Amino acid sequence: MIYNSFAIAIATVETAKHRVFIFLDNDVVPDNKLIAIAFDDAYFLGILSSKIHVVWALAAGGWLGVGNDPVYVKTKCFDPFPFPDPTDTQKQTIRELGERLDSHRKRVQATHPEVTITGMYNLLEQLRQGEPLDDKDKAFNQKALVSTLKQIHDELDAAVFAAYGWEPTLTDDQILENLVTLNAQRAEEERNGHIRWLRPDYQNPGETYVQPTLEGITTETETAITPTEQQPFPKTLKEQLWAIRDLFRTQSGEWTAAQVTAHFKAASRKQKVILDCLESLEDLGILLSHTENGMTFWHLAEL
Repeated sequence: MIYNSFAIAIATVETAKHRVFIFLDNDVVPDNKLIAIAFDDAYFLGILSSKIHVVWALAAGGWLGVGNDPVYVKTKCFDPFPFPDPTDTQKQTIRELGERLDSHRKRVQATHPEVTITGMYNLLEQLRQGEPLDDKDKAFNQKALVSTLKQIHDELDAAVFAAYGWEPTLTDDQILENLVTLNAQRAEEERNGHIRWLRPDYQNPGETYVQPTLEGITTETETAITPTEQQPFPKTLKEQLWAIRDLFRTQSGEWTAAQVTAHFKAASRKQKVILDCLESLEDLGILLSHTENGMTFWHLAEL
């Protein structure tokens, strides 16, 4: 994997003429006019810098000022944005292109401090529109290497379209339609308990993922133990802990988090709470756990 070892986050200016994402160096403290996104993986920089995300951000965000500059509203532009589900190869390609994009712009600005990001992207828009360049534009292009910037963006857009499984010839309206549909699908997945964590190690550490099985095919470790009559899931933490403790005391054997969840009514949205309860009961010495084939099982400590 390629990571930017000196970056602490991806940032974009809240209100700007062009929607550009860059890696912040670790000695930069973002102020309130920067939207900082806590990723140091260039894969995410690549997705956010792609045409697909920029089209979404322009449609979902706001507008401000005399120039009617777009505003990146995090709760509308980032939070509901449905990321693709790429293969490992596709993800690595996007990661490498994201790294190239960030490195190219910073290298140009280090060589020519007078070159601004706005200036680079102004000329990039001219090149994308096929507008003729005058001598001043050509001189700036030779110094800022905007033609190279365009090539990187073109390759990045193609890679991100491929990760979504979409044709790169889609119009902006078609892109938005596809993203809205995908957003609705992801919302339905989350209602059914399947959350696609962007940073699982941080957002949901210790989560046990149970791969859905094909109809008619089951495995012993993935079979949820569903009682004949599910019990209501308590509302307070204390009651939740004791309900799960009593479950283990009255039912023999080992349980996964998914199997514990299946015991309670309408608990599919509380998988994280149940996992926290299991870990708390283990901390209290009431339960013990072990991991086998990537799955975690709990049982009473006295057993």
